[in-house]
Amino acid sequence: MFAPTQPILRTDASGMPLEWIDFKRAVTLHCLGQVAYTCGANTMRIFGGFNRASGRRSCIDINSIIATHGDHRTVARMRGGYVPPLHNLPLFQRDGYLCLYCGGRFSRRRLSRDHITPLSQGGADSWNNVVTACLRCNNRKAGGTPQQAGMELLAVPFTPTHAEYIYLQGRRVLADQMEFLRAHFPRSSPLHRRT
Repeated sequence: MFAPTQPILRTDASGMPLEWIDFKRAVTLHCLGQVAYTCGANTMRIFGGFNRASGRRSCIDINSIIATHGDHRTVARMRGGYVPPLHNLPLFQRDGYLCLYCGGRFSRRRLSRDHITPLSQGGADSWNNVVTACLRCNNRKAGGTPQQAGMELLAVPFTPTHAEYIYLQGRRVLADQMEFLRAHFPRSSPLHRRT
């Protein structure tokens, strides 16, 4: 069994990854009858009260992956050209906590979001125009492009799919959750090499 802080992967009934939830939300979904099926490891057992008539205690087993009925809005969004929101933590995860200029691995505190084509030169704040950079390289590049600063990018940035974004948001992703998510990554995803 795992700690109550272990995130649970929630999918729709067809198995499309939707989001990470905590054990309280998982218990609520079970109690509301919204769980279609579960898979993955049993992460915890939650005990409730005792039934007055039978004297039996209620309990719910929470698996690492739960599929739920309803909430097809996320799937509809993905089909409509969905682009995940850009935040630093998933960006740093996407780039493996590497500075894509010097190649050094850094802690989150020593990393920054760098716009390949700076905003001041008409660049966009989008997944395909941002990379992870250490503070030193970001300062060196300043308000120029990599070419103007005499720097080279080590990898091409990409916009993650919904399943990749779910993975990038995850902390302490279990092996069975990773295997499940990996099956939803595009074949060309650079994240296959890291997982």
